[in-house]
Amino acid sequence: MQTFLLRSRRSVAVDMTLIACTLFALACSSEPALRSADGPVPSDASGEHSDDGSSAPGLDASVAESDAGDASPADDDAGKEPDAGRDASAGDSGDADSDSGADAGDRGEGDGSVTSDAGAEKPAEPLEMVWGVTVDDIQGIADITESLRRLAKKPTTRIVFDEFMPATYYAKATKAIGEVSFVMGEILDSWFVSLYSPADYEKRMVEYLDLLGDSVDIWEVGNEINGEWLCDQKKSRCTSEQAQEVVTKMSRAYDLVKERGGKAALTLYYNQGCYSQSSHEMFRWSENNVPERMKKGLDYVFVSYYEDDCNGLQPDWEKVFVKLGELFPNAKLGFGECGTKDEAKKAEYVNRYYRMKLSAPRFVGGYFWWYFRRDMVPHTKPLWNVLNQAIADG
Repeated sequence: MQTFLLRSRRSVAVDMTLIACTLFALACSSEPALRSADGPVPSDASGEHSDDGSSAPGLDASVAESDAGDASPADDDAGKEPDAGRDASAGDSGDADSDSGADAGDRGEGDGSVTSDAGAEKPAEPLEMVWGVTVDDIQGIADITESLRRLAKKPTTRIVFDEFMPATYYAKATKAIGEVSFVMGEILDSWFVSLYSPADYEKRMVEYLDLLGDSVDIWEVGNEINGEWLCDQKKSRCTSEQAQEVVTKMSRAYDLVKERGGKAALTLYYNQGCYSQSSHEMFRWSENNVPERMKKGLDYVFVSYYEDDCNGLQPDWEKVFVKLGELFPNAKLGFGECGTKDEAKKAEYVNRYYRMKLSAPRFVGGYFWWYFRRDMVPHTKPLWNVLNQAIADG
């Protein structure tokens, strides 16, 4: 890709990761030793949820076919490298007690809950808009849950499960967030997928499902899955063997979720005109690499898009999502990530995406602003009001 320095993907340095593993008395050796030592579905605010219904029919529209050749080729050594770290948050460190969020009663009665086999209450499947935000750091959980609780409509919160962190680290925070929000669990950020073998990726998926299965409403089994950097952080191109390993990780994680009756989401990376290999253009990669069972069985397919990464391109999103719906005929569709580090543009971007109205079949919004933790927590920050008003008007 051309540049990914604009997108901060981590807030906890490697040393902190190692400390956290020690504190929670879980050996990091249970994860792959491939890293240097330096190293849902919301409805309205009342909490009432619609019953499930049939998918809307597809539209007779399409996106122009992608160019056959490579576009905007990047240097082989120019990977999608994150910033050195995110801003550290004041407040609680690590996990938090579940009572740090608001009482469940604050969300209103009749929220469409159903009882799982394990006896825990689970929210009903949403058909209305998904008002997504991303929490990439669980420090300061009380402020996080308060910011979520105060939003005009019940959100869906993606929790980014950091690399080489045990599931126990997120247990209390996931429960606390689940008291004020639906939860989407990102099993691993795209930047770190190459550090896991297929076997280790599966092992991680099983670990998180075992511990958090009753707390997570949607499992994101692959994040920005068509990105070249998933093969190798230091390269911008994939070998055929590396590409197949990515597919194996994704498809096995999907199967594990479905075997347990869970909801599965896949996030693609929109890269028209800014990919390094034409085989990784979003539609081409999906057509050639997503197994048929996933094309038909995924519950959600999301699109990650950062204008800063792709020359400010403004795609025809109506056509993009219509074509995506043809490829994934049963999935609900939306944006899986958006955001910018340009302070002067943040409010503009929030309004552009969260106020976007599309008529494409099964479009449910999503958006999942990546920088929610730093931009909108605590709720007294100005951008929280921008987000909240956009959601309230939606």
